[in-house]
Amino acid sequence: IAWYEQKAVAVLLALLYLGVKNIHLGPTLPAFLSPNVTKVLVEKFNIAGISDVEEDMKEMIG
Repeated sequence: IAWYEQKAVAVLLALLYLGVKNIHLGPTLPAFLSPNVTKVLVEKFNIAGISDVEEDMKEMIG
């Protein structure tokens, strides 16, 4: 999910409510996520940031 629009926050919350895991956020993690909230999201939902296209594709494809 890219943080270019405010509705991206609503999309993220909806995905979390539905139990979707392994979400990649970027280009950077949103500033409103405190370190504690980020830790919980990583532990429970495996949320990760994005890096570059090649590395992300390797990780997603396996």
